[in-house]
Amino acid sequence: MTTQTNDTNALRQRFRDAMANLPAAVNIVTTAGPAGRCGITATAVCSVSDTPPTLLFCVNRNSSTVSAFEQNQRLCINVLPGECDELAKHFAGMSGLSMEQRFGEASWLEDGGADGDGLPRLAPALVRLAGRIVEVTRVGTHAVIFAEIDDIAIRGDADALVYFDRTFRRISRSVECGAA
Repeated sequence: MTTQTNDTNALRQRFRDAMANLPAAVNIVTTAGPAGRCGITATAVCSVSDTPPTLLFCVNRNSSTVSAFEQNQRLCINVLPGECDELAKHFAGMSGLSMEQRFGEASWLEDGGADGDGLPRLAPALVRLAGRIVEVTRVGTHAVIFAEIDDIAIRGDADALVYFDRTFRRISRSVECGAA
């Protein structure tokens, strides 16, 4: 195992290779509001605190979605079930579909959740976490977006989708011995 390098480009590539070996949940983060409706596939999503419930997600600063998130000030993190790998590819920009076409590829709830915010919420998501953006910080090539969560829906009955070794993989939900 190689553990050290001094070349900046080599270190960057080693870091990317290391992150490819860090399994991560696959999410589609959506927003809607004055800047329009958009969404992006994200694996860099992390809990920050439970008091108040706060999450962060990271998005490349070159993404056109960054300004939409900042202007709309609301987001929904939709944790993808195992069967949504194609949808993840669409929202990652891998299929060439326009933003509106991407939203046409799945069933979305846009009734506004608890506060009528109109955020696109993925109907089959394992978990939907909606909230208000409270801070955006720039670190290197990425924007780190913090959101206080105020609306949560949990499905909890499907397999999960993870990104590992540069591909989407389905993780089966465990079934307890003797479960009906």
